Amino acid sequence: MRPTGPKEVKRKKGRVGRKTHGMRPEGRVAAVVFAPILDKKPAKDARGDSLDAPDRTPQARLDEAVGLAVAINLDVRANGVIPVPRPKPATLFGAGKVEELAALVRAEDAELVIIDHPLTPVQQRNLENVWNAKVLDRTGLILEIFGERARTREGRLQVELAHLVYQNSRLVRSWTHLERQRGGFGFLGGPRETQIESDRRLLSERISSIRKDLCKVKRTRGLHRESRQRVPYPAVALVGYTNAGKSTLFNTLTGANVVAQDILFATLDPTIRALRLPRGSKAVLSDTVGFISDLPTTLVAAFRATLEEVLQADLIIHVRDIADEASASQRADVNTVLADLGVDAEAETDRLLEVWNKADLLDDAAMERTANEAGRSDAILVSAATRFGLDTLLAEIELRLNLRRETLEVDVKPEEGALSNWIYENCEVLERSELEDGVVALRIRVAPEKRYKLGRLAGAD
Repeated sequence: MRPTGPKEVKRKKGRVGRKTHGMRPEGRVAAVVFAPILDKKPAKDARGDSLDAPDRTPQARLDEAVGLAVAINLDVRANGVIPVPRPKPATLFGAGKVEELAALVRAEDAELVIIDHPLTPVQQRNLENVWNAKVLDRTGLILEIFGERARTREGRLQVELAHLVYQNSRLVRSWTHLERQRGGFGFLGGPRETQIESDRRLLSERISSIRKDLCKVKRTRGLHRESRQRVPYPAVALVGYTNAGKSTLFNTLTGANVVAQDILFATLDPTIRALRLPRGSKAVLSDTVGFISDLPTTLVAAFRATLEEVLQADLIIHVRDIADEASASQRADVNTVLADLGVDAEAETDRLLEVWNKADLLDDAAMERTANEAGRSDAILVSAATRFGLDTLLAEIELRLNLRRETLEVDVKPEEGALSNWIYENCEVLERSELEDGVVALRIRVAPEKRYKLGRLAGAD
């Protein structure tokens, strides 16, 4: 599909609808969405192979941007792919294109323009002046979504931190009275402190305060994680591109009621539940925030405390929407974020399992082709909505987890109360039987890092 110019910008019909000028549904902001496509050389690795996934077309990028806008209930009146052969430092687009898009913004009576590309503060300010509308780039839009979706105190702190760090670099566009000076003392600002200096100082103070609060949250989460580690169950974490079906899969596997909607970033706050495996084993399953292409670095940093659940997991399940045409690109994006967190998806294959979700959306031919490909890729093809493939998935989870855990038989004498207590607190007891003289025979499964301590307590060499 060739990129569209401004004359080919689409007026939305059906799902969001085009509204009569001057009128809009209660509480919804009229918006237009543009996806700039910049000419660039394809990225290559050390061997000269292309790093760019071939399936993310300009239209797919635009569709995702529109989906992000709809996710916060914007009234998207028009959208389009805009070729940008030579980006301009002042406005990104050329002067003629800026004027053409300004006419469209006026025609659609739009109050908000979303640019699916990073904008500098100067570009954002200049476009707002010409278009007489608020302008949000991709980072700003994602921050808006996160701000609306965060529910827990931790999530709100993380989003606020990311937003303030982002906004701190954009005070140049937030104030037109930077030459104004004001006097005062204390926290109100000293003599001849300019407005922007005061605002930067207040922002810096708030950022420092939030970071201190998040350090406390991190310590608390660490204590919770340590307490879970004392429970003898391995940890499994779900990761994946936003809207890949992680929460639906989480609910189906655990019987939980996490919000699962067909919108981007339905889940922000992590949820942890017990997972029962086919042969009686148990694990702890966590649902995490979805990833997305060009995820703002401020968000990755802010959500690092939450995403540490992934780093500490015994098994990471990468959930992919295999029915999405951009599935390969989404896989690359998720692996990039995992790498930023310290998880090498290509090297840690024994710790990472790909689950190809939404098989119910494939036709018969695609289903057969995808099933064969999944078999060659050591992936599990499932449908969280219909439960197709979930028995296979659970069996594979149990197999992967047990590869790291040794099964032993231990006889515990009546006087070895400390050993018995330690086993029940740190190991998974599979079977228990009573022998003569009060001796208890236990069949247990123990993690490798606890094997040495068990040997010492049991008096083994």
